[in-house]
Amino acid sequence: MKEEDKSKLVEVFHGSLWEAELVKGLLKDRGVEAAIQNGLLVNNTLPESAMTVVVVVNEADFEAAMEVIRERENTGGAAD
Repeated sequence: MKEEDKSKLVEVFHGSLWEAELVKGLLKDRGVEAAIQNGLLVNNTLPESAMTVVVVVNEADFEAAMEVIRERENTGGAAD
């Protein structure tokens, strides 16, 4: 039986750059490595509010990441 490949990146959050940075930091605090996509484009070419960025994690960390994001939303964090 072939083991499932969980090395693909999956989106767990999308919103403004500052929200994405906050989520990335929360994930890092819980030991989940995350990356922001489109953040460089926002910083260099467009006003921050003009574009949505996404936070991605390894597919193997998806459930743990979503638990952190749900906790954030349930404690009054801004939803996207």
